Amino acid sequence: MTQEDYERRMERAGRAAAYSGLAGLIVTPGPDLGWLCGYRPTASERLTALVVEPGRRPRLLVPVLERPDAERASGAGGLEVSGWTDGSDPYAEIAKWVEPNGRYGVSDSTWALHLLGLQRALPGSGYVALTESLPMLRAVKDAHEVALLAAAGAAADATYEQILGVRFGGRRESEVAADLARLLIEHGHSQVDFTIVGSGPNAANPHHEAGDRVIQDGDMVVLDFGGLKDGYGSDTSRTVHVGEPGAEERKVHDIVREAQQAAFEAVRPGVACQDIDRVARKVIKAAGYGEYFIHRTGHGIGVTTHEPPYLVEGEHLPLVPGMCFSLEPGIYLPGRFGVRIEDIVTCTESGGRRLNQTAREMAVVQ
Repeated sequence: MTQEDYERRMERAGRAAAYSGLAGLIVTPGPDLGWLCGYRPTASERLTALVVEPGRRPRLLVPVLERPDAERASGAGGLEVSGWTDGSDPYAEIAKWVEPNGRYGVSDSTWALHLLGLQRALPGSGYVALTESLPMLRAVKDAHEVALLAAAGAAADATYEQILGVRFGGRRESEVAADLARLLIEHGHSQVDFTIVGSGPNAANPHHEAGDRVIQDGDMVVLDFGGLKDGYGSDTSRTVHVGEPGAEERKVHDIVREAQQAAFEAVRPGVACQDIDRVARKVIKAAGYGEYFIHRTGHGIGVTTHEPPYLVEGEHLPLVPGMCFSLEPGIYLPGRFGVRIEDIVTCTESGGRRLNQTAREMAVVQ
């Protein structure tokens, strides 16, 4: 990413804010700040805030002791960087920059401490979360971002291929989860966000935290893992079986695979996000398992592993080429087992393109 790339992002963000009726954006440390200007400080009680307003040069306020780092950020050349010292009021400084009665979009990760400070300094102002006000800001990826997501997906795929050779039976879930984390790092991830290993009845809990349960022969095991590679996310799920599966386990797995394939085939520009969810849900409901599909079909992914768009009932946003998101239907039978299959998909002009390529058939492990 070059300074010019970041300048274009900030300019686009300013235009999007104006189009949405906002006076501008106030962005604090987190994924939005890094995406907009390349500066990625640690969030703290000291305010760091980027102000983006249409038609004006963006301004970044940082603690003066962190100013040298801010000025070295990739996009800093397109910013006016100012420092504030301990004992002064950074919120009063921001108040000098912005419209006193303006309505501003704020990054979702803004601490309550800082939002309340802004409200005290600007009692006539209003604020709305970026996910609500500008859900498309980071949702549509350019070709470079899609390539980074594809590389992260390939690394996750390589991790899955290797984990199939690891012994599952007789080992704790937490041990297999540690193997997944190690393999993600070996394949180039800088950060592991989650390694779900749900075995037997724990597989019926979609967000089960890998624990001390010993995996048994005959268990269905849901694997869901991902993190960040070169700043962009991976997230994939496969369900494996320890030893030969039974007839119902195969049946449920096949239904989930059919639902995921149907959702993938429905991806094309202009289709509402909720319609992808409906397609997957229709398959599972028709098979008699509708009440056991208990979460949305998917979520966006980019510089974070969960971000807009969300493929869920009530989300009317249309798919646009460059959007990247998960497709992950599942069936969860309480006390028995669960199945989930997940790929990251990008919308193209001609339909969907999978960024995960591993087999979606049930794998049998030892």
